[in-house]
Amino acid sequence: MRYAGRVFFIILATLSLAAAVQALPPRITHSSALPDLLSGQDPAQAQSVSGKIASVEKSSFTLTVGHSQTATAGEQVQQESGSPKTMAFQLDKNSTIEGSLKVGANADVTYRQENGANVAISVRVTQ
Repeated sequence: MRYAGRVFFIILATLSLAAAVQALPPRITHSSALPDLLSGQDPAQAQSVSGKIASVEKSSFTLTVGHSQTATAGEQVQQESGSPKTMAFQLDKNSTIEGSLKVGANADVTYRQENGANVAISVRVTQ
C-alpha cells in the first residue's frame, strides 16, 4: 500500500506542476519585444546634423548649422548650402549626451521630430 501511495503522490505532484506551467503567460523573446521597445523612437525617422552650439538651457539647446551635413537613417549624406541657420533641440530623459554642452563647442546630434519639435536622441560634443 505504501508503494501505491507514493506513486499516487508523484502523479498528483506532476499534474499540479504541469497545470501551473500551463497557467503561466507566454514567454516574451527578445526578437518579439524589440519592436515594442523601438516604437517610441522609430529608427527610420532618426536624423543627424552637425554644428556649433549657440545656446544651452536646462532642457534644450540650439545649434547653428551652416554648410553642414545632414542625414536621415538609410539615406545618403546631403550637403546643405546657404546661410547658417539655427536649430533648437529638446532634451528628454532618454537623450544621451557625450561630453559637456558648452556654447561654442561643436556637436553631432541625432534627433527625431516629435509633435513639431526636434528631440535629441544623442549628442556628441567635440571641442
